[in-house]
Amino acid sequence: MTRAIDYSLYLVTGRELLPPGKAIKGGVTVVQVREKNIDTKEFLQIALETKQLCRKYDVPLIINDRIDIALAIHADGVHLGQSDMPIAIARQLLPQGTIIGTSVNTIEEAKKAKADGVDYIGIGAVWTTSSKKLTAPVLGVRGVGPILEVLKDTEIRAVAIGGIKITNALRALHGAIAPSDYRYLDGLAVVSEVVASPKPFETARELSHIIKSFKSFKLPPVFSFHSAKCSVDSFVSKAGKLLESVRALSPLVHQLQEITNIVVSTQSANATLALGASPIMSNASEEMSDLSKIIGGLLINIGTITNKECMLLAVVFDPVAVGATAHRKSATEEFLNEFQPTVIKGNAGEIGALVGSLEAKSRGVDSIGPGFANPAEIVRRLARRERCIVLLTGETDWISDGDVVIKVANGHCYLSSITGSGCMLGTCVATFCAAASLSAPPSESLDRLLVGGDMLIATLGGLLALTVASELAGERPDVKGTGTFLPALIDALFHLTPEQITERAKVEIVI
Repeated sequence: MTRAIDYSLYLVTGRELLPPGKAIKGGVTVVQVREKNIDTKEFLQIALETKQLCRKYDVPLIINDRIDIALAIHADGVHLGQSDMPIAIARQLLPQGTIIGTSVNTIEEAKKAKADGVDYIGIGAVWTTSSKKLTAPVLGVRGVGPILEVLKDTEIRAVAIGGIKITNALRALHGAIAPSDYRYLDGLAVVSEVVASPKPFETARELSHIIKSFKSFKLPPVFSFHSAKCSVDSFVSKAGKLLESVRALSPLVHQLQEITNIVVSTQSANATLALGASPIMSNASEEMSDLSKIIGGLLINIGTITNKECMLLAVVFDPVAVGATAHRKSATEEFLNEFQPTVIKGNAGEIGALVGSLEAKSRGVDSIGPGFANPAEIVRRLARRERCIVLLTGETDWISDGDVVIKVANGHCYLSSITGSGCMLGTCVATFCAAASLSAPPSESLDRLLVGGDMLIATLGGLLALTVASELAGERPDVKGTGTFLPALIDALFHLTPEQITERAKVEIVI
């Protein structure tokens, strides 16, 4: 009978790395001994010593590649790479119940592993790593989900490997899912983060805590709380009331100065102030650590790309003209693999570039083409894939959390004729998200870290704030065109009330 294994924290070690004893005490649940350039006698000795240690703490031991060593020490299992012995032959040689895992980097390799009947797969490399020379492309965290999809309706377990650290462990767990059925990783495989740490016990304990907390948290599709059960009136009422939270809490909203499109940074700052929040503009990477401790929200806008190093965390991500150049496309891919946005906001051309649709394209910052035949499905699919709220802007706006879709028909025609209206919208959404996060009940649990309030409603609130304010501004008798519209819009944001939002909202829920 195959031994049941908890794959939560899978440690890969060897002779050039620290012994796994302290790491096991810290929470490691399975150990693999990996050696490549070593003679059999020395490998056998290392494997025997590691087995004694693993047996002491009742932790399963996996041997990489060497079936002879696994047989000699009665290891719990073996891990076979794509160029190692075929799994079918390994099954014939190994005792019944021996665990067999394999490394995969593509959907095709995962399908073969499934057909071969492996017990688990190691998916990677997720990020670049210095512990092993890579022979296959780096997947990025967003490349793991399609591979997990292959394991749907099977008992095959899966761990992610390659560049896993404390700082990106949660990103890997939250971002690497099979979109159709929300299949999650069963664990994370680590190498240098633990064995090269001066404090392996503490590092393993912290990783173990992150993984256990994530697994214990019954995560909704993405960020919203039972949104499908809410009525339109409930959505709008909650969105409107968030304006009160904005003004009561006055959250500090970080807008990266050179990245939040320098062309309209003043307008974005003024919109933030008009709502009752406080903007701060900085693109210095040296300030990011300190700022992250005091800000309520972060807006990233790639209107002008100058400093990617400081774009590691986000609340609202605005991929301006992402489809216009190869540089913007590659930068966006890099960013989305590094951080977990709360909201992605874009026009049809930008969202089309993210989902790979040809229905809408970008020409500079503008969207061209007929638009999406089914925008509701586009935003729902992208939200599921990216594990965040998606806001598709246009004559009609669409919001989704991967489950419910909200259709919004507010706004004034002048909005599309002034520079920076999209950036101002990003500012409004970030401000409302910050207020939702800060007004959530204090907690140290993972729900605050990942959710921090209902971000679907916060996104709706930010959208309605700007679009309703634009209607109010456009109705003023002194507004004769776009030149007089912009200052009137700032005034309307300043005087906006929750009642105006709820009374004017043109919202429809699409399930």
